[in-house]
Amino acid sequence: MTARLQSTRLQRSVGDASTRLDLWATNPWRRASLLLIALTGSFMIGNGIASISGSLGLMDPVAAMLSVGLMEVMVRVRRHWARDKRSHLGRQLLDMTRIGLLYGLLLEGFKLL
Repeated sequence: MTARLQSTRLQRSVGDASTRLDLWATNPWRRASLLLIALTGSFMIGNGIASISGSLGLMDPVAAMLSVGLMEVMVRVRRHWARDKRSHLGRQLLDMTRIGLLYGLLLEGFKLL
């Protein structure tokens, strides 16, 4: 039988981070800015992945496999969160991250044509 871990200040702080972020983002301008940051940050990551793997030409299949795997994990997490009908900040951030990553990959792919 395992003993219950003690509740430390760090555990409580990390555990309450999502609720504190959700409370902070109740202001629509803060929520929109946070979603925009997620969108542009993931766009830059997608653009960087595609441009680096395209210019090197050595790791194209590996980069494609990792990108598709990451997108598939994001879709599965989103499907799990979609059961709850309320609007969650985490679900919106995940959607913006998916959109930005996909847009960055597609844009860089069209540049290479």
